[in-house]
Amino acid sequence: IIQILTGLFLAMHYTADTTMAFSSVAHICRDVNYGWLIRNLHANGASFFFICIYFHIGRGIYYGSFLFKETWNIGVILLFLVMATAFVGYVLPWGQMSFWGATVITNLLSAVPYIGTTLVQWIWGGFSVDNATLTRFFAFHFLLPFVIAGATILHLLFLHETGSNNPTGLNSNTDKIPFHPYFSYKDLLGFLLMLTMLA
Repeated sequence: IIQILTGLFLAMHYTADTTMAFSSVAHICRDVNYGWLIRNLHANGASFFFICIYFHIGRGIYYGSFLFKETWNIGVILLFLVMATAFVGYVLPWGQMSFWGATVITNLLSAVPYIGTTLVQWIWGGFSVDNATLTRFFAFHFLLPFVIAGATILHLLFLHETGSNNPTGLNSNTDKIPFHPYFSYKDLLGFLLMLTMLA
């Protein structure tokens, strides 16, 4: 939630243009009220998010969650989506590290046989990392979190199918009712009541 809110505030002041991107980030840090705080929360929040993800993966490996194939595979896809979002976000300030990071990482795709070079130029939108690349990366950085949210819902749906792995190893399936339809309808009713009260 912090990442989404800080990202929206940053997007209000960011300019996705090679001549203006670095200046717009400097403007956010120097001129916007608490812009420096919002930017640092967003940048360091991403690192903290990755720490949480790595702990989650470690817990999953320790307790054998990889045995639930669907949940695990969606989790792996989620990891790659989050990594892609972080990478395109890293390019946005358009400093030297951003430019060369984008150049080196996208050039890795040139190793793909037959279509590698064409694929890299298609991603760049030209023959080098330039304005087209920056605007595409900004669009991806904005849109990928929505894809991540959808994949997270899928991840949780698969988790509810199989049930979360029990760390104690004891059978806890005594006298249980399924989440759907009982609790899902109850939650939907609560959501609609809250929406009605706020409207």
